[in-house]
Amino acid sequence: LSLYSSPARETKYVENPQTQLEEGVSHLRHVLEPYTACSLCSDFFSEGFELLQNPPAGFYPRLGVIGFAGIVGLFLARGSKIKKLVYPTGLMGIGASMYYPQQAVSIAKVAGTQLYDWSLQGYIAVESLWKDN
Repeated sequence: LSLYSSPARETKYVENPQTQLEEGVSHLRHVLEPYTACSLCSDFFSEGFELLQNPPAGFYPRLGVIGFAGIVGLFLARGSKIKKLVYPTGLMGIGASMYYPQQAVSIAKVAGTQLYDWSLQGYIAVESLWKDN
């Protein structure tokens, strides 16, 4: 093309077609919209936003250590899918419990009672199957 010639006067804007990923994300957003529009969710997101805007002292280094523990857990969990689930969550839980011991104790108490209830229900179910046979 010559530098001195003018481009065509009639140009048309052609929008690129949506990819499968864009369509999937759009569909997911429309499906989740009733759940994210509830007042409880908006309160949760606003509290999270305020926490990130005005974090307590040492929040980001703690978050970095906990996230790094999860990445180390993923690195150590090569092989089994169960390891990929247990190692990162376990290491992140240990890291979080070092920084937030009071919350870890309260979560452990609730989880312990739930685990005890589930194991008792499983024991009763197995016992009833054993006695029926």
